[in-house]
Amino acid sequence: MARRSRAREVVLQLLFQWDQNPTKVPRKAIQQFARDRLLGDAEMSTYALALYDGVTTRKDGIDEALKNAADNWRLTRMTPVDRNVLRLGAYELLFDATPQPLEVVINEAIELAKRFGSEDSPKFVNGVLDRVGKGRGDRKAGTGSGAS
Repeated sequence: MARRSRAREVVLQLLFQWDQNPTKVPRKAIQQFARDRLLGDAEMSTYALALYDGVTTRKDGIDEALKNAADNWRLTRMTPVDRNVLRLGAYELLFDATPQPLEVVINEAIELAKRFGSEDSPKFVNGVLDRVGKGRGDRKAGTGSGAS
């Protein structure tokens, strides 16, 4: 598994915990979890924590974009895995300072959905993130994917 893919997997695990646990987890525990799961890879731990922080900081904007893209689906009706795969993908598409191509973000999210979600998760994640991605040029003027 590629290093960034593994880091995204760790971020998904952290986001799942954050989403499901009403008790705030101490930052040191979050950092230790990332370091342990990424086998001490400092670069990927930093990358994973930046993604995690980005999603948790921008949750309201991300959730709004997901609500607009997920026809007839409330976030509370989505499985926690799907919801957090979508949050991670939407963050990367809309707010990440070093944006990846639309196809890369969607493919990575689909792989997470295959690994951790239900049988229907990959198709659902693909559809929602495709809609989010098509609207990202409007949100990030000058940094859109240019894909049609």
